[in-house]
Amino acid sequence: MKSFLPDRSTIQLDQHEKLKALLSVLLQRNPFYSARLRAAGVSASVPSIEAFARDVPFTRKQELVDDQLRTPPYGTNLTYPLERYTRLSQTSGTTGQPLRWLDTPESWDWMLHNWMRVFEAAEISAHDRIVVAFSFAPFLGFWTGFEAGVRMGCLCIPGGGLSSAARLRIIQENRATVLCSTPTYAIRLAEVAAEGNLDLSQTTVKRLIVAGEPGGSIPSVRSRIESLWKGARVVDHHGMTETGPVTYSCPRRRDVLHVIESAFIAEVVDPKTGEPVAAGEVGELVLTNLGRWGSPLLRYRTGDLVRPDPNQPCECGSYELGLEGGIRGRADDVVVIRGVNLYPSAVEDVVRGYEGVLEYRVEIQNGMSLPEIKLEVEASPECADPASLAKRLETSLRTAFALRIPVLLVPKGTLPRFDMKSKRWARV
Repeated sequence: MKSFLPDRSTIQLDQHEKLKALLSVLLQRNPFYSARLRAAGVSASVPSIEAFARDVPFTRKQELVDDQLRTPPYGTNLTYPLERYTRLSQTSGTTGQPLRWLDTPESWDWMLHNWMRVFEAAEISAHDRIVVAFSFAPFLGFWTGFEAGVRMGCLCIPGGGLSSAARLRIIQENRATVLCSTPTYAIRLAEVAAEGNLDLSQTTVKRLIVAGEPGGSIPSVRSRIESLWKGARVVDHHGMTETGPVTYSCPRRRDVLHVIESAFIAEVVDPKTGEPVAAGEVGELVLTNLGRWGSPLLRYRTGDLVRPDPNQPCECGSYELGLEGGIRGRADDVVVIRGVNLYPSAVEDVVRGYEGVLEYRVEIQNGMSLPEIKLEVEASPECADPASLAKRLETSLRTAFALRIPVLLVPKGTLPRFDMKSKRWARV
């Protein structure tokens, strides 16, 4: 971490200056946002961040999708001529129609600096060797993380297009010290290692930087991964194709992610009303990027549910917004079963508290008058009494949610495995 940690007034002054510079460019050059800003009566001399949040409407993903459908293939949210852009990314499409996202060399450089903050907070240095277990597909994923590691002087080893066994061999043979993956895939690699009688305590991996889904900030998931990767520390982080890297893991409080506020203006609002929530209350994260001028976002409704930390400064000394529990889920992920709101991250926290669970799947049955839910579980080979495991897990779920969730044992290898984002919740 940097030795100088700015206070709130310094952070907000910096954000305001960057915001005015951004708005000045968008009003002149960006068709998508210039029309919206003028309609809202907003000028480049916006008097404050509070005035900006009051007057500028939210940007929703569907608006960007519709814009690209009307003006294919890239839409009108481009600040510069197409010749200025050198990178194309695409959202994974897990929450709807994919979005294409273009970057200039300058905006790509901005994202690399943000990823370097992630690495610095994780105590990664030029002496480290980083394996990126990532398919290097069009969605942004770890592209920027890989290049940020190169810029820091790390030996960066791509893990795309390989089997899990081959990735484990690369980790071993190159004496990698850092693994970047989703939380799900870190667990999957450990499963493959056990099948091949590879003792992960004999590897040199000391950090597991996870992203792409909730998990790294869920205590039971984090503990599970660290128990499998003996001696390694899990470090959470999150970002999106539309935003790039957004948060870094607090060096002192493992359940907190800090927003990189030199790069973003962050708000947390009630998903239904759009009004700000108080510190300590759960709301939806809204982001304005301050450096990705070529493909900007103003007050973007991310859909990510977070709880702003009331403690400032944090124990680590940072005044940047802290998110307790990291990303708690998505506003569109909640499932209502007999009046009970269920979030995937909350269910996973209970399930991963049992080491005997190798893999699981949640099935939502919608063909009835009221939706029903059940949990399918594969027990690990080390589990001596799978039937008892299922009963104990059922009891824990009932205690946590005041809801009976049947737990069904299935044979090993029945449930799907995932290299990237998991899809454990299925509607039938």
